[in-house]
Amino acid sequence: MSFLKKIRTWLQEPRLLGKNPDSVEFLDVHRTVLQEKPMMREVFTEFYDACINLDKRYFTGTGKRVEIGAGVSFFKKVYPEIVSTDIKPTPHLDMVVDALNMPFENNSIRAIYGINCFHHFPNPDKFFNELERVLEPGGGCVLIDPYHGPVASVFYKNVFDTEDFNKEQKEWTNDGLGVMMDANQALSYIVFTRDADKLRAAHPDLEIVLQKPLTNYMRYLMCGGLNFRQLMPTFMSPLLKFKEWLLSPLATVFGLHHVIVIRKRK
Repeated sequence: MSFLKKIRTWLQEPRLLGKNPDSVEFLDVHRTVLQEKPMMREVFTEFYDACINLDKRYFTGTGKRVEIGAGVSFFKKVYPEIVSTDIKPTPHLDMVVDALNMPFENNSIRAIYGINCFHHFPNPDKFFNELERVLEPGGGCVLIDPYHGPVASVFYKNVFDTEDFNKEQKEWTNDGLGVMMDANQALSYIVFTRDADKLRAAHPDLEIVLQKPLTNYMRYLMCGGLNFRQLMPTFMSPLLKFKEWLLSPLATVFGLHHVIVIRKRK
């Protein structure tokens, strides 16, 4: 076993060891971990705030606001008006929704939010087809997914056994082993940056109106996310947030997540 893998194994949340990432038990541990980590909840709340603020800035319409791939999300607790969904049935969510085959009427949705779920989609083209169908003209989608900067590329390449970070993947499709396993965390880079011209040609009704790295990477890293032990005490969170602000001009170097805003043309 390599030194890096030994460190990763030691840092892993022990309650997840031996559990299948696609299992209910894995999701239950994630829910417990999230409740135990105020720093993690702070980061997630900032993700939710970003989704809502970008929606208000870029989208129009009167339809529903829908969260996809919610998992253990508490988005709905912060913003009760949203419809919170996942591909797997979960008691605290509103409904089961497959993002590649949504049960919504044409032109009926104002906004769709997806946090750390896009890279799990086995066929992004089907997702974009659904956005073109269900979004109102002027409505859109906010995605937050793994970033592709220098630090993120090294980090995601080494952090998970069950997911890869491969910028060289030729096709967008990825028929993996399950919903959570065998995903390519570089998929948002491939689709929205490397193959942006291909996306525009295939889906002319959709436009990318914003891409930018997020700055809360220190707290995300130090809290351990949902899969690893927390590395710094929660009372250090304000100091970490201040350091993130100071280093915000370097987000393209240090960022771990980025936000992509997609809008349906009127």
